[in-house]
Amino acid sequence: MTEITRLSHLIDGKPYASASTQWRDVINPATQEVLARVPMATAAEVELAVASAKQAFSSWRNSSLGSRMRIMLRLQQLVREHTPQLAELITREHGKTLPDAEGEVARGLEVIEHACAIPTLQLGEIAENAASGVEVYNLLQPLGVGAGITAFNFPVMLPCFMFPLALATGNCFVLKPSEQDPSSTLLLAELAQQAGLPPGVLNIIHGGPEVADALCDHPDIKALSFIGSTQVGTHIYRRASAAGKRVQAMMGAKNHCVVLPDANKEQAINHLIGSAFGAAGQRCMANSVLLLVGEAQSWLPEIVAKSKAMKVGPGTDRQVDVGPLVNPRALERVRRLIDSGEAQGARLLLDGRDCVVPGFERGNFIGPTIFSEVKPGMAVYDEEIFGPVLCVIGVDSLDEAIAFINANPNGNGTSIFTASGWAARKYQNEIDVGQVGINVPIPVPVAYFSFTGSRASKLGDLGPNGKQALSFWTQSKTVTARWYEPGQGSSRVNTTIAL
Repeated sequence: MTEITRLSHLIDGKPYASASTQWRDVINPATQEVLARVPMATAAEVELAVASAKQAFSSWRNSSLGSRMRIMLRLQQLVREHTPQLAELITREHGKTLPDAEGEVARGLEVIEHACAIPTLQLGEIAENAASGVEVYNLLQPLGVGAGITAFNFPVMLPCFMFPLALATGNCFVLKPSEQDPSSTLLLAELAQQAGLPPGVLNIIHGGPEVADALCDHPDIKALSFIGSTQVGTHIYRRASAAGKRVQAMMGAKNHCVVLPDANKEQAINHLIGSAFGAAGQRCMANSVLLLVGEAQSWLPEIVAKSKAMKVGPGTDRQVDVGPLVNPRALERVRRLIDSGEAQGARLLLDGRDCVVPGFERGNFIGPTIFSEVKPGMAVYDEEIFGPVLCVIGVDSLDEAIAFINANPNGNGTSIFTASGWAARKYQNEIDVGQVGINVPIPVPVAYFSFTGSRASKLGDLGPNGKQALSFWTQSKTVTARWYEPGQGSSRVNTTIAL
């Protein structure tokens, strides 16, 4: 019998064997094989990780921009070289297909590459002779110790949304990855150590809600970044904010895709079903609601036929389109929501509940599922399903589509497929959603632009990546200075506010 690996924390630059009595199995979702065991950190271990980061900050904050840049340059090269290993770990523990996992690593790599430009990103401002003999300048300085809490669905990309820019700006970091698929995150952190990070600058601790709460409460953590569900994110935001921290929380979504009849039909259908069913729908940016406008409603049979032809199976098979859900609980939840859709009057056009993959009968598989005649108030519309389920709604006009989407409380992402520049411009201006794709199915911007979900999908005014992340991980300090020639200066007291 193969011995199951017991994962470690990463504290003070080296693996740290946990003394916890609580461990969780890491499961292959395609087979239910136990791959590893991950510890739920003790309170003392959380304290040790934060203390390590705090101690490292005193010297790391004074390291040169050039030295931090060179570490990021080495890290991006190491990540590039280890992409196959990272992708394999993602697929084994998450279930997404290998090509999708490789794409995830590439999107995370974008952020590291952006962090390599830190000498030109972390520039202040100066005004000479702002008043007579006075100069005013602004500094962007690190906060101290930052923390991150990430969801299971992108175990490499989401940590990259957090720690590279946090470290490049001079902060130290404590990261709690998802306990469901932590191995690729650990490998990413180990590559960061190989790139030259000093001990304590980046620490990894595993755990569940108790560890998350400890990070929210810890007085030495100055800022916290969260990506995950709305329920957990709201709790994290309120608790960490009450403890005086700067917080960003990117949360749940219900993303809509609009297809106009002038769109390129084949491209639109390929893109929309890829967005809805890729990663088995386990993306916060999945377009899980399709609005077909006018004559585009006649495309629905082709959409169903093409979705039905998608191959379901283990992510290690490069011919597979849809892998398993992450765990049996997710499988049961998606099944329950599909049941509710039928019970509440939606029309089930494609049913993936009875999906069986030969040789992987114990896997958490659900095939592409499509409902039509969906209405607000139905659970399949109101809830974020996080499974391969597409809800289709027919509307008569673009105005009707915009009004329908703007009535939904979420504002994470949306896409429109059209050949009309006028329609696209109208849509981007009138839609109340933070990230818009025009003939792009998953509108996650490149890393030097910020992730800008809005409304119920986001708490905090600064998102990950781009300029907003730079502002989030730094504090602004303004200095007003006047230097006198020795022996010179004012000969009387001046009680005015003027410079």
